[in-house]
Amino acid sequence: MNENLFTSFITPVMMGIPIVTIIIMFPVILFPTSNRLINNRIVSMQQWLLKQTSKQMMSIHNYKGQTWTLMLMTLIIFIASTNLLGLLPHSFTPTAQLSMNLSMAVPLWAATVVTGFRHNTKTSLAHFLPQGTPTPLIPVLVIIETISLLIQPMALAVRLTANITAGHLLMHLIGSATLALMSINPTVATTTFIVLVLLTILEFAVALIQAYVFTLLISLYLHDNT
Repeated sequence: MNENLFTSFITPVMMGIPIVTIIIMFPVILFPTSNRLINNRIVSMQQWLLKQTSKQMMSIHNYKGQTWTLMLMTLIIFIASTNLLGLLPHSFTPTAQLSMNLSMAVPLWAATVVTGFRHNTKTSLAHFLPQGTPTPLIPVLVIIETISLLIQPMALAVRLTANITAGHLLMHLIGSATLALMSINPTVATTTFIVLVLLTILEFAVALIQAYVFTLLISLYLHDNT
């Protein structure tokens, strides 16, 4: 009960050495590579989900955009697995750190922008000035569009961080309230425990949805630049 509310967001260390790299690599175990001719049900389900997700996400892209399929599928698997990892007791959620989310969002966003300016320079520049803009408003709109372009990676990172952090804090508060009420009012404690179970199910869905939203927005940025 005396535990700090933000303890679960502190980077864990072992013998003074941060072990966040090991934690980030741990979800790889959840997606094994099968060498068998016929896969088991778990691997078959994973492959089916990836196929459906990639088909839905990459159907809007041309050939140049579809070359990003492998990277985008790797991204959604990584974010989803690390989000789910944080739902385990006494675990650490890497995607609750803004610095890590920025390290994913900024390079991918920059790659889409560079791709656009390299292959579709005129189209990319046209995004800064909508057609039919009055002449006096041209400088203002160019500045606004430039700012909106530059804040895209920040919006990606903050959205993922805020959703994951808010859910974990709420679960921590309700869990602490449940433990405190067990000796005071068991009936109310049972009610809060049911709320905690429902919130855990909701956080499971949020973990998957946020991974999909993050990857989908990168895909849309890519579509605008290819």
